[in-house]
Amino acid sequence: MSTTHKRPFGFWVCSLSYTFERMAYYAAKYILTMFVAGQIVNGGLGLTDVDAAKISANLVAFTYISPLIGGYITDRYVGARKLVPVGTLLMAAGYVCGYFASVQTSLAMTNAMIILVSIGTAFFKSQVSAINGRLFDSKEELDAAFSIQYSFVNIGSFIGTTFLGAMCANKTNFQPAFLICAAIMVVCTVWFIVGARHFGDIGLKPFKAEEVKDESAKEEKQPLTKNEKQRIVAIFIVSIFSIIFWLFWYLAYQPVYFYWPEHMNWNVGGFQVPTSYFDSLNGFCCMALGPIMAVVWGKLAARPQGDLDMFKKTSLGLLLLGIAFVIFAGADVVRGDGQASLLWIVAFGIVLSLGEMVFSPLGNSFVSKFAPARLLTVMLGVWNVATFFSAKSYGYLYEFLQKFPFAQGYFAVAAIAIVSAVVLWAISGKLNSLVEE
Repeated sequence: MSTTHKRPFGFWVCSLSYTFERMAYYAAKYILTMFVAGQIVNGGLGLTDVDAAKISANLVAFTYISPLIGGYITDRYVGARKLVPVGTLLMAAGYVCGYFASVQTSLAMTNAMIILVSIGTAFFKSQVSAINGRLFDSKEELDAAFSIQYSFVNIGSFIGTTFLGAMCANKTNFQPAFLICAAIMVVCTVWFIVGARHFGDIGLKPFKAEEVKDESAKEEKQPLTKNEKQRIVAIFIVSIFSIIFWLFWYLAYQPVYFYWPEHMNWNVGGFQVPTSYFDSLNGFCCMALGPIMAVVWGKLAARPQGDLDMFKKTSLGLLLLGIAFVIFAGADVVRGDGQASLLWIVAFGIVLSLGEMVFSPLGNSFVSKFAPARLLTVMLGVWNVATFFSAKSYGYLYEFLQKFPFAQGYFAVAAIAIVSAVVLWAISGKLNSLVEE
């Protein structure tokens, strides 16, 4: 459906759907953390700041494990286009629960929000990426396409955390912010339903059924080929490195919320910068870097010697993550007994975002290129499951690191990331042989 010169309009429908969904999600993630932290200060909910980190982690974790189940349903039983609107409306209902949680100071309603948003994400996340990947005839276009999609993701993140996050800076405006998140998801539902006509027949049937050309060639009754099995193995191996990447990536936000407000000068010209602007910095950087990375991947692919393989690209993302944490820990060393300059956080955020842009968009591209068609959405879910394990763990890792001096703990994190990058680069040749025809 695509051409090399012009991306199909359906691509923009999917990408903007992600903008709306991430706008609500990242805003709600920050609002939830600040709401729980605010209740802790006021003696509500009976929780500690570590508990606040773990509750926020649950929202992240379960929205990354649920797409595996949703992907199985999409691949075998229900077309993606039918499930996406159901998912967006469930997420809207979840954010309404967030409103009641903040009104009633209710832990039960907080958990209801997490459950509904997680189920809604199960019917949205992998489905939209799978549809988007199917819109392109050439696999060579996918690295650039998913980098552009990732920019749209971060447009949503930037808007949500900058404006809705600023509403909650004084910890009093949780209720309207949650309702705005719900309204955004209703808009997302309408946009996707109206724009779905640009998908052609893609997503009307389960993806497995779309591959069946006639009754004598039912793919689901045939065993996986050796090459398909090898590709699945490669996806699982890279997913292990994805766990490391996202564990440290999510960990980065907790010191920004809970450690650096006291140890860094957040005042710029009389303006007290909200901590939510760190999320905004990440969103802005990824938004700006998406088109740039699309051009970079396109130029690399056009070289006579060919492109870097996906495994080397993701190892570079891990390396940048490690460098970012060197900056993070270095800020604590330099500040001594005083406060660090806000420029340290800015530098950390920029390098962290660059690592994310090198690492993350290529995962969806990689799975869309190499996953067996009948397992496409499930394999996209497997990629997301890696983030589930990371998200469930980072609250505990944050708690563990509090036992050590800040610089010591986060230099160790940097070292692990850098060593992982070197290992992935070293085995990239072997992994590449698994996915070749």
